[in-house]
Amino acid sequence: MEDITAKLGKAGLLLAAMGIISMILSIFNYNFRLLAWIDIWGTTMGWIIRVILILGGGALFYFFGREEEEQQQ
Repeated sequence: MEDITAKLGKAGLLLAAMGIISMILSIFNYNFRLLAWIDIWGTTMGWIIRVILILGGGALFYFFGREEEEQQQ
């Protein structure tokens, strides 16, 4: 069970990082190939999806990623 929570924490960190990088790149009209589908529904929906990625990933990291640090000490 500890292995799953550690992986969820890392996945959350990855989602949040991809959301932040996608926000920065979209300002310059670039995007990840993996996240190219975001702007299909329009610019506003693309920004909403990016914010959801950041908040969801941050929540996963907060709830599951921190336990790994506490167990190592």
